[in-house]
Amino acid sequence: MPSIKSFQLLAACILTCSSLSAIAQNQADVWLTRADRSVLFAKQATGLSFSNAKNNYPTIMVNEKETFQSIDGFGYALTGGSAQHIVKMSAPARTALLKELFATDGNNIGVSYIRLSIGASDLNEKVFSYNDLPEGETDLTQAKFDLGPDKMDVIPVMKEILAINPKLKIMGSPWSPPLWMKTTYDARGGMLKPEYYDVYAKYLVRYVQEMQKEGIPIDAITIQNEPLHPGNNPSLLMVAPDQAFFVKKFLGPAFAKANIKTKIIIYDHNADRPDYPITILDDPEAKKYIDGSAFHLYGGKIEALSDVHNAHPDKNIYFSEQMVVEQPNSAGINIVNPVRRLIIGATRNWSKNVLEWNLAADPENKPYTDRGGCSMCQGAVTIDKDNYSRNLAYYAIAHASKFVRPGSLRIATNDLADLPNVAFKTPEGKHVLIVANSGKNTSEFNISLNGKTLVATLDKGSVATYIW
Repeated sequence: MPSIKSFQLLAACILTCSSLSAIAQNQADVWLTRADRSVLFAKQATGLSFSNAKNNYPTIMVNEKETFQSIDGFGYALTGGSAQHIVKMSAPARTALLKELFATDGNNIGVSYIRLSIGASDLNEKVFSYNDLPEGETDLTQAKFDLGPDKMDVIPVMKEILAINPKLKIMGSPWSPPLWMKTTYDARGGMLKPEYYDVYAKYLVRYVQEMQKEGIPIDAITIQNEPLHPGNNPSLLMVAPDQAFFVKKFLGPAFAKANIKTKIIIYDHNADRPDYPITILDDPEAKKYIDGSAFHLYGGKIEALSDVHNAHPDKNIYFSEQMVVEQPNSAGINIVNPVRRLIIGATRNWSKNVLEWNLAADPENKPYTDRGGCSMCQGAVTIDKDNYSRNLAYYAIAHASKFVRPGSLRIATNDLADLPNVAFKTPEGKHVLIVANSGKNTSEFNISLNGKTLVATLDKGSVATYIW
């Protein structure tokens, strides 16, 4: 039988543990990035304590009772060029980089969503598809389909990433069909020939199936990257009526027949044309196969995502691409801009994810295709042999990806003019608030939840993530 002293020790432990828990719940951790680079996504030694203090500061009111969309994740495009650099690193250096990017412990940033190109993108060394044939030849049954060049870099890198985070979500996006399926035998521009709509649907089915065989589950595909930008290399022009027809008559039925659960996402282009996805979703026959719409922000306003949501609230919204660039070795870091426009802007307008373009490049932003590839597309990390440095896109995503884990719900906050913000509640019940100071001065403000208040200070141009 336990002694009285044992019970006393147990009781003391319970009281101590309860006290520590109460203290922990009354504290908020702060992760900060300052515009002058004196702090770059670092946990602050001193957190913030809740109190009932009264002051005249502006207040961010957090309301966990009002919820919005669930979150799938935050991350980057793993282009062929990104994978090419990563796979060439020594095993120890590659492991260190991928752990920092995809693990969640310590200072690792917990990237939870990746976008892959289906075939080449403009950030590959050269253009290819998975069924390249000489002009005049065809392969209607996709007998010659082969993941080809991806087997050398994208697939092995993805396997290492999935070993770190098996729950990672993956979106695939094509830049161009095989050239023999197009109206012009050219990687740039052209349209998909109507007689090959069924063949191209088979091609996309094979992509999902073959990646699954490699142990790489594709959660979603978009129909076409930037369907209204045929000047990229590679690219394809696909107007909204054609995309609707392709989905409802060919891709949707092909996925259903093959029992493929991968989500079908339309549009995948700028926020200046919300009419494109809305007109497709207005077609009931197409809509039944569609999970949602994806957006970029090289044109238009981020609020257009809400326009599409309001038109079809039963369909999801995704943010699939935005290039984020800074000058190498610059004295400051414009962290506010991508966090305000993308992390905060997209999620406040119903997006389930935020993906930046792209994961990695070398010091010259290579590789990229000729005749239209992006020569200024900087990676989230710059890789130089076994060494790597972190860029603006790395820090912008980190402020969300580490803490706003998949399954989190966006919860309501008021949006203050110089303190744009967004809040989430995680599956574990934690609250995460991301705030950017876009004003011209240091700001003192309150964070209020359930009658308790945190008093925070944020320098101009700085971003902070608060977790409690």
